[in-house]
Amino acid sequence: QVQLVESGGGLVHAGGSLRLSCVASGVAFGDVNLAWFRPAPGKEREFIAAISRRVGNTYDADSVEGRSTVSKDSAKNTIDLEMKALKVEDTAMYYCAASTGRLTRTAFHYTYWGQGAKVTVSS
Repeated sequence: QVQLVESGGGLVHAGGSLRLSCVASGVAFGDVNLAWFRPAPGKEREFIAAISRRVGNTYDADSVEGRSTVSKDSAKNTIDLEMKALKVEDTAMYYCAASTGRLTRTAFHYTYWGQGAKVTVSS
């Protein structure tokens, strides 16, 4: 059974930074593409960043471009998301997701999800 568990959320002042981590179990890291999403008003979860399963290529959304870094540690089965220069509008629940299919920016294509880590950015 695949499980994803996020950690690292919390309260941050605008302009600050934080790191979210996601530990995966029940799956070989080399077999899944990994991504971070957050809810978006009126639509399915918004893509934030992703890292490919073998080469480790990274991708991020325009909304966080230049402010986010996604990385993974295959030895520890973890994926991290570092965000800096946080804005109030970054306040959200952040979800880690895994897909055995091709890497996409669409939440629908991800099979496995964590419970989320809450990030609150205060002004």
